[in-house]
Amino acid sequence: MYVKRMNSEQINFLASEKFVAFPEAIDAANYNVQTDDEGKKYVPAGTVYPTNDAKAVGVTINDVYVNDGAQLVGVIREGWLLSDQMPVTPSADAIKAMTTIHFKDLSASTDSSSTTSSTTSNSGH
Repeated sequence: MYVKRMNSEQINFLASEKFVAFPEAIDAANYNVQTDDEGKKYVPAGTVYPTNDAKAVGVTINDVYVNDGAQLVGVIREGWLLSDQMPVTPSADAIKAMTTIHFKDLSASTDSSSTTSSTTSNSGH
């Protein structure tokens, strides 16, 4: 069941209207569980999933309440995001692990330095 957080706004962290997401299970053991004004536990939209490290595969698309056990949540696997709008800034390891997620507000060297170096070396001259 989805319940809107009391006294807060959901921040838009999408840098593009197009993205690819797949459902994943998430529960109260997640590192970014928070408590709303009514004492209910939830994982906010924009959380790096499943962990904010080299095991990261994506970013949650919406808030999900986890008081009643594991719940399904959409996890963005491909798209353009704004890291400064997310509830927890993605770590360098998480950014490197999520190869099909790009951050518009980060420099190319931080986001994916291997992509820029490979495209400049194939000039064909």
